[in-house]
Amino acid sequence: MERYNTDEISKLIRNRRSIFPPQYSGKIVKKEIVEEMLENANWAPTHKLTEPWRFTVFSGEGLKKLADFQAETYKKVSMENDTFNATKYDKLLSKPLLASHIIAIGMKRDEKNIVPEIEEIEAVACAVQNMYLTATAHGIGCYWGSGGITYFEEAKAFFDLGPEDRLLGFMYLGIPKDVTPKSRRNPIKTKVRWVE
Repeated sequence: MERYNTDEISKLIRNRRSIFPPQYSGKIVKKEIVEEMLENANWAPTHKLTEPWRFTVFSGEGLKKLADFQAETYKKVSMENDTFNATKYDKLLSKPLLASHIIAIGMKRDEKNIVPEIEEIEAVACAVQNMYLTATAHGIGCYWGSGGITYFEEAKAFFDLGPEDRLLGFMYLGIPKDVTPKSRRNPIKTKVRWVE
């Protein structure tokens, strides 16, 4: 099996951060980098090779289309449930416009249900991690958000997802204004139990 520079891989993993839209400079991420992120996502682990990830990429005028759709969908659903919040509505209209690109993250359910749904969701999460790491390697800021209309049944068709599929959120991309912030983790020994 081929070997790789583990120091560089560890450094990449440990320096990955969520960089949020207000931290973006307004510069546009090169399309080639977004394509590389998507291609690397396609190589995520997938049980029974179902490859359940589905992505819709918004850029340019597409960001406004996404913003309008999510704000209006939120308004319609929340008005029916008597939970409408004007601040949230305004945020759904404005936040996408801060990004260079937004990738809607979907999980397409295998029609034969040959693996449990949770395994398909886990595969999509692995694909997203591949995108995160690719973005980090290029100095691109990104953030996987699951707010807004993510879990609205009414939103699925817009992203070409059926009733059995899932919308799992949105990955915002942008070139950071500043240096990537430092983060921290509690020691791994507090989360691991060895049985020998």
